[in-house]
Amino acid sequence: QVQLVESGGGLVQAGGSLRLSCAASGRTFSNYDMGWYRQAPGKEREFVAGIRWSAGITNYADSVKGRFTISRDNAKNTVYLQMNSLKPEDTAIYYCRVTRGAFGSWGQGTQVTVSS
Repeated sequence: QVQLVESGGGLVQAGGSLRLSCAASGRTFSNYDMGWYRQAPGKEREFVAGIRWSAGITNYADSVKGRFTISRDNAKNTVYLQMNSLKPEDTAIYYCRVTRGAFGSWGQGTQVTVSS
């Protein structure tokens, strides 16, 4: 059974930084794509950043480009999201996701709150 556990969320002032982690278990995830999504109150869940299993190719939502960095450690089955220059509009629940073909799984989410 696949399990994804996010950590690293919290309360931070605008301009600050946080690093989210997502530890995956239940399979070997080195050939899975991994990504981060977020959902703010009253809004739909949106893509934040993704990293391909092949060559570590990354992509980002325009709203976080230049501020957030996604990375992965295949030996630890873990994906990270380094978030710098945080803004109040980054406040949301952040979810980790792994996909491979038709398979996909979500984590339970971690709250990030950015105060102004």
